[in-house]
Amino acid sequence: MAIGSDYAARKAFFDRVLTVYGRKPVLEALLDPALSIHALHIADSNRDGGVMGEILREANRRGISPRYHARAELARISRNGRQDQGVAADVHCPAFRRLEDFLGNLPASPPQRLLALDGITNPQNLGMIIRSAAAGNIDGIVLARRGNAALGPLVIKASAGTVYRAPLLACEDLSKALKACKTAGFSVCSLRADARQSLFSYRPPAHCVYVLGNETDGVSAATDALADVALAIPMRNGVESLNVAVTASLIAFAGCFETGYLDR
Repeated sequence: MAIGSDYAARKAFFDRVLTVYGRKPVLEALLDPALSIHALHIADSNRDGGVMGEILREANRRGISPRYHARAELARISRNGRQDQGVAADVHCPAFRRLEDFLGNLPASPPQRLLALDGITNPQNLGMIIRSAAAGNIDGIVLARRGNAALGPLVIKASAGTVYRAPLLACEDLSKALKACKTAGFSVCSLRADARQSLFSYRPPAHCVYVLGNETDGVSAATDALADVALAIPMRNGVESLNVAVTASLIAFAGCFETGYLDR
């Protein structure tokens, strides 16, 4: 894909690139005709047989010329030299954006619904959250680079590949991101088991960002201090909490039937 020499255009393009590593994840990305592969990186120490042979054949079929690197350089590209198996691919993900760019072009209508993740460290949970958010009534997933699981093979597998199409809004620090959201007119809602107000009865006044906390400790104290309201999911039969990925699904589809979202 040609991206030209303009710095702003190049930056915007690479903000939407996810580097996938590992032989099977890379092969699966190459086999998906809906995905645009910007570059294929291969360690020059690899042999061409087995899955690597399939990767090379599929790259050739798609007209992608592999870029060969020394093993240490490939590890710097993948950022996971222990698990990259000597191969990585840069996949263009059009729905990826920086949160600041999203807020700078915030649509006035309809009200936007964001999901913010505060320390989701289990890759399977992160992948399932992304899948539910991409399928449901969520306009963006605020994902801080620090504190959450990396977007590696386990996340991609758990998301069933939807990570490539999900509206991920990248930021460095969640607290700063939530403050920026509040400045832009968002209400911040933290999901807490001890909250008195139900998720299903809450009607945000305008834009809203729902915060999901860590699998063990929940929403952090620093994040909770920024919340305008705390919401809970009503429980029966002595059940205290739900898996964070299940909670994300309930948020993603809350209000869909009343708003007609699913009929779009």
